[in-house]
Amino acid sequence: MLTHAVAGRFSAHRSAAVVRRNARAMQTGPSAWLLVLAGLVEPLFYLLSIGLGVGSLIAKDIAYQGHRIPYADFVAPAMLATSAMTAAFSTVTFAFFAKLRQSKVYEAVLVTPVTPAEVAVAEVVWSALRGAVYCGLFLVTMVLLGTVTPGWALLALPASVLAVIAFAALGLAASTLMRGWHDFDALTTAQMALFLFSGTFSPVQDYPGAAQILVELTPLYHAVELLRRICVGDPGPHLLWHVGYLLAITGLCLTFAARRIHALVHD
Repeated sequence: MLTHAVAGRFSAHRSAAVVRRNARAMQTGPSAWLLVLAGLVEPLFYLLSIGLGVGSLIAKDIAYQGHRIPYADFVAPAMLATSAMTAAFSTVTFAFFAKLRQSKVYEAVLVTPVTPAEVAVAEVVWSALRGAVYCGLFLVTMVLLGTVTPGWALLALPASVLAVIAFAALGLAASTLMRGWHDFDALTTAQMALFLFSGTFSPVQDYPGAAQILVELTPLYHAVELLRRICVGDPGPHLLWHVGYLLAITGLCLTFAARRIHALVHD
């Protein structure tokens, strides 16, 4: 639980005001929509080059959780999860660090009745709103490419937004630990490692035993499995484990981020 000094009485109205502030700041930028669309480019290129390109060289469907599916259908949900991660990190890492450490936006905000917890929630909500656009556009692309049916795409959209929320909370917590811009190199390396080793391009069951256990502890693995199960049409109680993991990450990281924001602003 957050201390009273950090959390105070949480107000959704005050948190929403911070979200509106972020939205106005984005609208005044010269290339706001280019920033939104840019997050789609990398995972979409991977989907086209690896999912469809390399997938065309694989003669047989691959086995996944009792299903036989084309390789492109296997990779596409992982690229959707990657798009969710990219959308979240692009919103709450560099931009949030600049507002917190350089422009001192949140020093001014926290002079008002707004609390660190409300700031943290606002940043995650703002990331979720932007991430919904990223993921919605990516799902439309998947439908057009035939890697998911429209019905399952509709169910995958809220699941992908949940992934954005979890990664936004994680990125927010990580950003509060950064001492300078050079520290973001470590975050970028970690993001790339998650992308390559979260069951993205091959089933986790193909990994060595110790590596498999390690991968199954990562947030991107749970996002990939949640979205992949939905996209292949295999929902069920097993999805609750992945949903619960992402919710737990969100709660823990939000609590940590609020404490860190309070400490940094009052340092």
